[in-house]
Amino acid sequence: MVRGPRRSIALSRATGMVSGVQLDLKQRTVTISVSYDKSEPVACPACQGQASIYDHLKRSWRHLDTCQLKTIIECEVPRASCEDHGVKQLPVAWAEANGRFTALFEALVISWLKEASISGVAELLQKQIGIDETSFQKRHECVTVILDRSRDVVVEVLDDRKAETLEGWLRDRPAAHLASVESVTMDMWDPFIKAVRDCIPESGKKICFDRYHVAQHFGKALDKVRAQEHRWLMQIQGASSLSGTKYDWQRNSGRTDNRGRREFMGLSRMNLKTARAWAIKETAARLWNYCYRGAAQKAWGELLGWIARCRLEPVRRVGRMVREYFWGILNAIIARVSNAMAEAKNARIQRIKNMACGYRNRERFRMAILFHLGGLNLMPKTLSNFAT
Repeated sequence: MVRGPRRSIALSRATGMVSGVQLDLKQRTVTISVSYDKSEPVACPACQGQASIYDHLKRSWRHLDTCQLKTIIECEVPRASCEDHGVKQLPVAWAEANGRFTALFEALVISWLKEASISGVAELLQKQIGIDETSFQKRHECVTVILDRSRDVVVEVLDDRKAETLEGWLRDRPAAHLASVESVTMDMWDPFIKAVRDCIPESGKKICFDRYHVAQHFGKALDKVRAQEHRWLMQIQGASSLSGTKYDWQRNSGRTDNRGRREFMGLSRMNLKTARAWAIKETAARLWNYCYRGAAQKAWGELLGWIARCRLEPVRRVGRMVREYFWGILNAIIARVSNAMAEAKNARIQRIKNMACGYRNRERFRMAILFHLGGLNLMPKTLSNFAT
């Protein structure tokens, strides 16, 4: 740890001090730690009245590079306790509220955007890629689609979904490009994980497992529990309260107005195994909204403990899978990334395939995907010059 000079940083009425500077040459980062006097009174952000410090929440912001090293500001930001407005997090002097970048970094990006294209600015910043598979033909014939999420374009389509194929493509990239990758979103497919681990530096902190694939596993487990319980009720009672409710259980309650589903909500409060599996699924969906690593780890740990005790084997299998791959799930939560963009591209790829009534040749399938989704300028140069 390298100690820097102590200087004041205004945070409402609290005084922040630079308490340390940590240099990590392996990851090419500089981390600046800021701390505060926990006994000093602060002002409520809502009314500016005097308040006390309730607790501290650790946050981090991307700052301007220092000597070509990525610079991060970390701070345990105080939360003020006000008699009138309750607990409020105090603003920081170097960033906007709820921002993940400092104001100086945001200003730099805005100035770049005034002079260059969005794709040009994306090249100056770190890259984000997505890896997904899509069906080529029946019988589980798949290809691998690699997406540049920074530009929302498909950059390559590989013939299969094997580790050696993806690894070969990655090793053909310049080392500087691989080092600049900030995150890689994918599902929990071991060959993809192996290829990225072998080729991209610090991949253990960059691989992010897609929340929608995790949710899909919870949804399938819930449906298995419902189907098993439905058959059991039919055998015992000759009737089942679960009849015709398959899709009601699969809805995301966080995005649904449940006032129009009173009958279902009453069903969800009954002593049913399906209701327990549904409650676990809904809880898992809410746990993706955390911002802090420690809080997310604690909440997911409690959920995994509940799953281990639930005596619902389909759900417990998902719990064991989540526990095994939790490191990548936690990366996705903290980085706030998903493979939703790749899934949208996957849907468009399937429409392209349907328009052509399918493809027998993988190379033609690849060329069709790149033609429609590769972001290429294929207009004749004469017409392009005329348009400008």
